[in-house]
This record gives sequence, C-alpha cells and structure tokens, in this order.
Amino acid sequence: MIPQRHILVTSTFLLAVLLYVDRICISAAKEPITAELKLSDTQFGWVIASFALGYALLQAPMGMAADKCGPRVTLASVVTLWSLFTGLTGAVRGLWMLLGVRFLFGAGEAGAFPGVARATYSWIPMSERGIVQGIVFSGGRLGAAVALPAVPAMIQALGWRASFFVLMLIGFGWAAIWWFWFRDDPVQQPGLSEQERTLILSGRQQAATGREAAQPLTAAALLSSAGMWLLMAQYFCSNFTFFFCLSWMFPYLKKTYSLDPLTAGWCAAVPFLFGAAGNILAGRLVDFIYRRGQWTRSRRLPATVGFLLAAGGMIACALAGRVEAAVGWLAVAVLGADMTLAPSWAVCVDIGKQASGTVSGTMNMAGNIGSFLTGLAFPYLLDWTGSHVAFFYVAAVLNVLAAALWQAIDPQRPLVKAEVSER
Repeated sequence: MIPQRHILVTSTFLLAVLLYVDRICISAAKEPITAELKLSDTQFGWVIASFALGYALLQAPMGMAADKCGPRVTLASVVTLWSLFTGLTGAVRGLWMLLGVRFLFGAGEAGAFPGVARATYSWIPMSERGIVQGIVFSGGRLGAAVALPAVPAMIQALGWRASFFVLMLIGFGWAAIWWFWFRDDPVQQPGLSEQERTLILSGRQQAATGREAAQPLTAAALLSSAGMWLLMAQYFCSNFTFFFCLSWMFPYLKKTYSLDPLTAGWCAAVPFLFGAAGNILAGRLVDFIYRRGQWTRSRRLPATVGFLLAAGGMIACALAGRVEAAVGWLAVAVLGADMTLAPSWAVCVDIGKQASGTVSGTMNMAGNIGSFLTGLAFPYLLDWTGSHVAFFYVAAVLNVLAAALWQAIDPQRPLVKAEVSER
C-alpha cells in the first residue's frame, strides 16, 4: 500500500507544477498580449511586478490562515481563488484591468507554499524534511520547464485568452480533489496504517498537529528575531535571481538572440530542468547531513554552495556571446538558486513549528519583494544603462551577500517554545 505521506508529497508536487504553469503563462504570452493591448516593455514590467506585489503582501496573512485554519481549507481555497483570476486574465481589455487581475492572482497564490509548509510540519518526519521540500519545489521548476514550450503552442492553437481559461479549469479540479482527500491531522487520514502513524508521530518535532497547547507566535517575537530577518534577507536575494527566469528570461533570450517563440521556449526551459535537479540535490543533501547529527550544517552548506553557484552563473551569463553559453550559465545560476530553497523552507519549519505557515509566509513575503523589484529592475536598468549587464551584476552581488548571511542562520533556535514535550 502506498504510504499516505507519499500521496501528500505527490499532491503538493502537482500543486507546485500547476502554480508555476499558471505563473509563467503570462511571460510566454507576452507578445500577443502586448500587441493586442498595445503595451510597452516597461508597462509589461509593471504587469509582472503587480503579481509579485500581490503575492508578497499576502504571504504573512495567508501563512497565519494556514496555521489557524489548517492546510486543507487553506490550499483548497487559494487554488480555487488563483485559478479564478488565471481565467479572468483571459478576459482583460486594457492595462489597468490586467494590473488588477494579476495583483489578485498573486494574492491568491500567496497561500500555497505556506500551506504546504504547515502540512509538512504535521505530516513529515524530521529526517525526510529536506527531500520533501526539494521534491515540492522541483515541481515548480518542472512546471515552468513544461510551460515555456507548451504554452506558446497552446496559444497558437487556442489563442491566449482561451489558454488562461483552460488553466483555470485544471486548478478547480486540483482544489476539489485536495478537499475530499486530505486531512490536517494525519491520524484522521483515511487509509493511514498504524506503522505510518507511529513513524510520523515519533519523527516530528512535536507530537501534536494543529490543536496542540503552545505559546502563540506574536508579532513581537517574529519581528524581534534576528533569525527571521536573516531568512527574509537571504530569500529576497534568492528571488531577485529566480524571478528573472520566471518573468524576463523568455523574452530576453528571444530578443537578444533573435529566436522564434518555440526555440526560445525550449531554450528557456533548460534552466528550469537544472532548477528541479538543484532542488532534489539540495533536499537529499539536507537530509544526508542531518542524519549524521549536524542539524545546523545540513541547512547552511547547501544554501551557501547554491548562492555561490548562482552568483557565478549570473556573471558568466552577462558575458556570454552565444545563446548556448547564455542558456548554460543560466542553468548553473538556477541550479544554484534552487539549492537554497529546501534549506530555507526547512529552517522555517524548524523554527516556526506550529507557526510554520506564518514564518514561511513572512520569509516568502520578503523574497517576493525581491521578485517585485526584479520585474521592474530588468527593463528599467536596460533603459538607464542601455545594456542587460547591469542587472546580472546586481543579481550576482545579492547572491554573494546571501551566502554570507547564511553563516549566521541557526535552525535550532525556535521562535516559540511549545508547552508540550517534544519527541
């Protein structure tokens, strides 16, 4: 019989695939959208940034909702909400309407990964936490890799408006299945064996799952934590790099190297495949080091190596003269950037415990302020300097800074202490 927690991981993997397909669709559809709505590159930059702003601002509130309401309600609700606004993207008639819909789409997606983090705390033993985070985030990268060549083909067949509507229906289907299958407390999950129940309860940080007696995480405790600020700062740096690939990489490669849409899509998909590999590699490395009794090092080492790889890849990409070299170095950068995700989200669960949704949402809020700035920085730096090089150098500097910040992050220092004994 398939373990229920494996079904959980598969479900959240597919959630991440859907999330990134829906997110990157706007980038793949840039040409028909800007042509029909008569938008400039800087205006389209604001469209991309509006998503990131909505996504960032709702991270902490949606994380709190996941802690209070549980991941079953939270994830079913947010997938339904963002899918609705995915469909409505295909109905827009002008810039301001597009800005509003994409802002609300971002707000809907905000609860996804905090909800997954809260489910991870309740369901996943400590020794499996790294690989689970790696698998989930690899789903996003594979979703992006599939979307970049597939969405242009779908747009050619159906038109860009109908394509967004199709994606909406797929999201509604995921939300319905999740609602009927998942339970916040694994003990209440139909089909859970006694052996798996014992494994989950004995391998977590804490025995209870959502109704445990614990000190609440206050805003003062959250904002006074040096560890929380360090997590936020390094994730800001990570997203500044990665959001470029979600937003501007496809049009950048297409325009810079004079590629047709399908070729640009295949080229842009390659870095995301390396990103998926980076997530799995880092997840396995996190668990491998943790099982050898080195909790802090299991988080710091993968993240540090990842940020340094990302910095080198961005610098080399800026100097690349051929599309093959540019894609190759972007692949190195994305592999490195994605190696930082499993340790980042693992630390959120480590220090957040019952408040994992709030902590991860707060970190992701800061990260997506980086995404918001990326959406604007790329076109504006190009306008100001006349070259793409400045953007890549800024991203490289931020990656080196993040590698340094990780040397002070301590996963063994929780934000609150539970009132029940840990196992």
